Amino acid sequence: MEILNQEHTRKPMMWYKILVLLCVTAIVIVSVVMALRKDDFNNQFSVSATGRVFAKPDIANLTVGIKTEAKATAAEAVKDNTKKMNEIIDVLKKVGIEEKDIKTTNYNLNPVYDWSSSRQVLRGYEISQNVAVKIRDLDKIGEAIAKTTEKGANQIGNIEFTIDDEYELKAEARDGAIEKAKEKAEAIAKKTGMHLGKIVNVYENQVYQQPVYSNYAKDMAYGMGGASEVAVPSIQTGQNEVSVEVTVVYEVK
Repeated sequence: MEILNQEHTRKPMMWYKILVLLCVTAIVIVSVVMALRKDDFNNQFSVSATGRVFAKPDIANLTVGIKTEAKATAAEAVKDNTKKMNEIIDVLKKVGIEEKDIKTTNYNLNPVYDWSSSRQVLRGYEISQNVAVKIRDLDKIGEAIAKTTEKGANQIGNIEFTIDDEYELKAEARDGAIEKAKEKAEAIAKKTGMHLGKIVNVYENQVYQQPVYSNYAKDMAYGMGGASEVAVPSIQTGQNEVSVEVTVVYEVK
């Protein structure tokens, strides 16, 4: 019986020793891996650079709107607004803008009140409606503004110039950014005596492209739209900047 009890006591002790040995081994392995990773990190050097390409925009986005005078009833306001807006959209199509590039972005029917003896008196109803217009032929921008104003548009502005397909321009900017990063890394290495190894990673950082806006905006006086003839304004498109920022990571010998 005493021998059996000793055997039972030895087995738990043996498993305990094995468990301790495994834990110690795991701790050692993790420590070695972390040390290697830290060493790898310390033996790396990264530089960032931005490549820029300038190109003429090929799309103009324009907001065209109308705000009607107050009418006695909501039905009259809708009728008047619908007639004028239909004429505006029709003239946009005649200028050469496709239906798919005309999109309603705002339509509001609101009551209009006057104050009399500290109380509200309903004067009527007014409507404001805006459409977003994408102009693909930039030579048509001035004509589109003039023609829509003649048809009653009295809120025009927010001209934004963009580039429809930036893929090739971004590729060119990316190539320039990588070359700049390499030149920057070599210059720093030369100044510091650091010895660069192979490139181990490249990251492309997100860069927000600020759209280019024209300073032209037309907000005609209430009810002043519909002039018989409006001079065609000259709109300057300028150039857009396409930029790409990259980070190049080197191995340090």
